[in-house]
Amino acid sequence: MSAPVVDIASAIQSASINRHPSPAHDLNPSTAASTKKPVSPATSIPSDAESIPESALKPVPRRANLPPLPDMRFEQSYLASLQGAESWWRIAWITTRDQVALPLLQGMLWTLLLSGWRHWNRGAQFRGATLGSKVRRWWWDVNNWKIPDETQKAVEEKVGEVSRSFLKVE
Repeated sequence: MSAPVVDIASAIQSASINRHPSPAHDLNPSTAASTKKPVSPATSIPSDAESIPESALKPVPRRANLPPLPDMRFEQSYLASLQGAESWWRIAWITTRDQVALPLLQGMLWTLLLSGWRHWNRGAQFRGATLGSKVRRWWWDVNNWKIPDETQKAVEEKVGEVSRSFLKVE
């Protein structure tokens, strides 16, 4: 039973992986600029020497071909993990893990991290003892800004003022 599974994975992998890519062919498709030849003085425009620019007589040589880019697609790691599968249950588990479970877990952890950061940032106050609070207080002092006084007494006074103005009690 394990031989057909390995054969299927091998067939899929061998059909999709180009093991020896050609830098001249696989980097980019050919264009009209690929077939043009540099200008040479012997075959160029028959004209007087003063009207031909120096750049046309001595063109800049073309760069050497770059090596092929490495294949960083998800498919390669997925097919590599499928090679060790002995049964169709193992293939289903690997597929579910790589296509569903791990992206779901990654998104959930990222969301929890951002939510925690937002909650922690919201709770940062001027009267704290952390380095960030000290830097914030220093910055407000340097700029001669009034540091907000959010003590319990100040909050109670604000609530009292709002309630008195709302109820118009004197």
